Amino acid sequence: MTETDVPLQPKKKGLTRRQRRSLSRGAQYVVFVAVVIGVAVTADWSRLKNQFAQWDIAREMFPDVITLALKNTVLYTLSGFAVGLVLGMVIALMRLSSVGPYRWFAGVYIEIFRGLPALLIFIFIGVAVPLAFPGTEIVGGTYGKVALALGLVAAAYMAETIRAGIQAVPKGQMEAARSLGFSPGRAMVSIIIPQAFRIILPPLTNELVLLFKDSSLVLFLGVTLEERELSKYGRDLASQTANSTPILVAGLCYLLVTIPLGFVVRRMEAKAQEAVK
Repeated sequence: MTETDVPLQPKKKGLTRRQRRSLSRGAQYVVFVAVVIGVAVTADWSRLKNQFAQWDIAREMFPDVITLALKNTVLYTLSGFAVGLVLGMVIALMRLSSVGPYRWFAGVYIEIFRGLPALLIFIFIGVAVPLAFPGTEIVGGTYGKVALALGLVAAAYMAETIRAGIQAVPKGQMEAARSLGFSPGRAMVSIIIPQAFRIILPPLTNELVLLFKDSSLVLFLGVTLEERELSKYGRDLASQTANSTPILVAGLCYLLVTIPLGFVVRRMEAKAQEAVK
């Protein structure tokens, strides 16, 4: 038998790319399910229930957890967001200014307040300001202090977001406004900024969610019983009852606000992408 008479063996084919991807995805699912089952089997659910799910304690928190704690949290957040939005707009315009000192001041402000933890800003407002200006009271008491502290932090992030939104507006819009007789300032206010806000609305809403959580730092300013927000309210009750159920309820109240806001952000981002297409 000659070499030409030997039958050719078919080449073995390996897995295709799609098969390897499916196999990898299946392995990930198996690992995930195994981890979940392992946690569910090994966790001591009775102890968790006793510590975090005492429904009689949870029932006693209502309606104060909504009418007092959640209300204060929302007020702190909205006031801080308003201050941050106004100050952020000013800083963003200074950042875009042709005047050098304005740009330098805006750049330094953004770098400092984006780099410092929000906790230090709250301590600065609550301790350093009264020491530096004896006898001076911030308008609004605790609400004013929280609005200022949250606003100073939020403004640094909002300024960069607003600046990016303004720069994203086509330059032809400003040129068209100037050709119609608009001054640069009026064109910016009437034409450019409204278009920029349509672009930056999703990230601004996301900033609102972050401020809602940062409002828990109000405890470092020293608050009365009527000024407590969700975290402070939950911790106080947890100490009184020697149980963590109030902290769980406070966390669920946060989710009542953050989850709908997150859904709104995703919807706005989807609409913005559709508009681009």
